[in-house]
Amino acid sequence: MKLPGFAAVNNQFHIARMCVRKKSVQLPAKALVIATAIFSLLPVTSAVASVEDTEYDIVIYGGTSAAVTTAVQARQMGKTTIIVSPDIHIGGLTSGGLGWTDSGNKNAIGGLSRNFYHRVWQHYQKADSWTWQDQAKFGNRNQSGPGPAGDGSTMWVFEPHVAEAIFDEMLAEYSIPVLRGEWLDRSPTAVTQNNGRITSIKTVSGKTILGKMFVDTTYEGDLLATANIDYHVGREANSVYGETWNGIQVGILHHKHWFQTEVDPYVKPGDPSSGVLPGISTQDPGVRGDGDHRIQAYCFRMCLTNVPENKIPFPKPEGYDPGKYELLLRVFDGGWREMFAKFDPMPNHKTDTNNHGPFSTDNIGMNYDYPEATYKRRSEIIQEHKVYQQGLMYFMANDKRVPEDVRAAMSKWGLPKDEFLDNGGWPHQIYVREARRMIGEYVMTEHDCLDTRETPDSIGMGSYTLDSHNVQRYITPDGLVQNEGDIGVHAPRAYEIAYGSIVPKKSQCENLLVPVCVSSSHIAFGSIRMEPVFMILGQSAATAACLALDNNLAVQDVPYDVLRKRLLEDKQVLEMEDSSLLSSRKLKGTVIDDRAAEFEGDWQSSTANKPFVDSGYSHNGNSEQGKKSATFHTKLPAGNYRVLMSYPANGNRATNIPVTVYHAEGHQQVIVNERIQPPIDKTFIELGTFEFSGEGKVVIETTDTNGHVVVDAIQFLPVE
Repeated sequence: MKLPGFAAVNNQFHIARMCVRKKSVQLPAKALVIATAIFSLLPVTSAVASVEDTEYDIVIYGGTSAAVTTAVQARQMGKTTIIVSPDIHIGGLTSGGLGWTDSGNKNAIGGLSRNFYHRVWQHYQKADSWTWQDQAKFGNRNQSGPGPAGDGSTMWVFEPHVAEAIFDEMLAEYSIPVLRGEWLDRSPTAVTQNNGRITSIKTVSGKTILGKMFVDTTYEGDLLATANIDYHVGREANSVYGETWNGIQVGILHHKHWFQTEVDPYVKPGDPSSGVLPGISTQDPGVRGDGDHRIQAYCFRMCLTNVPENKIPFPKPEGYDPGKYELLLRVFDGGWREMFAKFDPMPNHKTDTNNHGPFSTDNIGMNYDYPEATYKRRSEIIQEHKVYQQGLMYFMANDKRVPEDVRAAMSKWGLPKDEFLDNGGWPHQIYVREARRMIGEYVMTEHDCLDTRETPDSIGMGSYTLDSHNVQRYITPDGLVQNEGDIGVHAPRAYEIAYGSIVPKKSQCENLLVPVCVSSSHIAFGSIRMEPVFMILGQSAATAACLALDNNLAVQDVPYDVLRKRLLEDKQVLEMEDSSLLSSRKLKGTVIDDRAAEFEGDWQSSTANKPFVDSGYSHNGNSEQGKKSATFHTKLPAGNYRVLMSYPANGNRATNIPVTVYHAEGHQQVIVNERIQPPIDKTFIELGTFEFSGEGKVVIETTDTNGHVVVDAIQFLPVE
């Protein structure tokens, strides 16, 4: 049953929205703001007014997309629940501009998460949903048919107001109360605990909310931190979890978010004494693989439009400083023109605009203190990001020093009048790509995401690339500017996410679940941190909380077989197998993937050609022959082994790659032609059979090679 007055006010709100879009109808801006404000309060029932007199089965802190699925699942399982949201608008990034869904393998998305995208599809089947564009011209972009869960067609691209309306509709269907604009009091006594369990939380406004189970669905992990749960901020060293892609990434160049031409970092080119341009650090960037305090950059996922009747020209923000963008002018001088590469199209001639290139919407290096900051300091950081990003768009559209072709193209775009009505068309949610990450019962690492170990107790799946945006902009030893931290490592298949990654250690708390700031390493979180996954984990967290309540258990003691049964009943996807993929842990013998190789020089990662072992392969870019090499070595029991080498063949490969096998009796060089498809399962060639006395070693060199040198994996097969 819907809340009293919901239908009437909801109708008024959508009439207001329609008035914005209809060219023939005008509505005062003040009325639009009022309509939005009224609608934002809809899910608040009279019960909320006496919240301190009620003990809820499940208290959810946070207003993200995960909060919605957590609450809906709790109600579907018959439990009382409340959302305590620091945000006025529900849905986090999903309703805050991220309308081009980063999803990976969509068949891995089930349950309420998939249902959300089905509702999006249903919305856009209505003719009146297409105000500024013909549906036929948009086509079936980013849509798909019924998935494995059998819950209908889906659409993975949408306008922000559509997402917010769907979330509010889902909450209203179950009469779920929401306290909006209520911030957790983060003082030491604000979270009351008794015998290892949270009993209540207090908000800054003075409200106390009692509960039996608690779920932290914030991007920042404020509840888990205030409850004294272990967590980490920043990048762990590779050595912490035996990873390859964590830690500082100096020398690693992924995507196109780095300076591909030589750009001088100094105010007066060539003169270090003149100082550096804004946004460039003068500190040593650190050693590759080491840990640090830095986190990947934030930005706003702007929704833009090029429809003149619906466009607000880019505003000139208060505090605008064109000097902040001097570095971008030097990028333009080098010929770069990819500023529209991440204007991902959404319905009604709108975009989800994301960071792209060496200098873009990511405000690199300006968010390090955000995760632990006070609310006041966070507000200052968010405002600084807003000024930077609004200023960037204004600069590109108006500054006479910007190339004319760039100004002319950018001036066609602006903020939409019919989005974020109470915020001038600007997103209300900054993209907190990473903040705190819990250290819980199980820590997800790249080994789980890359399928090099078996993940226990699946409660959902991830499949997106292990993705981190840049964390710093520094000066190279050659005196040039470069970005560091951007990385994208392909996940070979959809991978399982462990139940232990959303629960804290039992010794620390027995009734808290954390489906957003999950227990994971920095690089694993780079894949897990997708909005569909947060919704999946929110539903699973609620399921576990309900089962724990039913059986008077700590969340850590919920029997997995019981949890699994209910998750499958609710159409969650818990595992997917792909027999065509080659996993190093499933191949015979000892296999060393290129992720574990020792590289000399700068190599690049790729997944362009198949087949390959695990998540991709490395190549030398057909450059600096003789200066680059890759060494594979491993401990081996003494004996005879067949040594095999894998690579995906291609016509641009070298035909004369020197590969040296070091064995018990010395070493032997083999010349490999990577233009010829490997004969063994189209993946491996045999280098020979050799005796080893405790260690195997293979070195792939690039001296005088006549094409790209590809490095994938080395396999040692014992000879009976």
